[in-house]
Amino acid sequence: MSATEELLALNQKLLTAIVSGDWATYESLCDPSITCFEAEARGQLVAGMPFHKYYFDQPGTPQKPAKVVTMTQPHVRLLGDSGAVLCYVRLNQSLDATGSPQTSKVEETRVWQKINGAWKHVHFHRSTNN
Repeated sequence: MSATEELLALNQKLLTAIVSGDWATYESLCDPSITCFEAEARGQLVAGMPFHKYYFDQPGTPQKPAKVVTMTQPHVRLLGDSGAVLCYVRLNQSLDATGSPQTSKVEETRVWQKINGAWKHVHFHRSTNN
């Protein structure tokens, strides 16, 4: 498997963990010092896992029940042997309160770094331009 294929598979695993509320898998894929810019952070740079754990612990969040998540137009830029940037549009499919299918989208950039021989998710930026 090429590095690009491996990173796409790991990123899909990460997204599936997010939408299914699987904290153990999410935590295993992320470096403890992960940083991010996302809507929930209100424009602030967030560092570390506690901010994210809070959302996994909430009952009835948008991540639960599980949705189907798809990366569209993924682009992987390898930064040597130990770094990579993934950019894509993430489509989330779920049912609304009436049981009707709905799809939402977000633009994401995720940075992965090879640490001690394993790829770890170290930074992301998520935009919700509807």
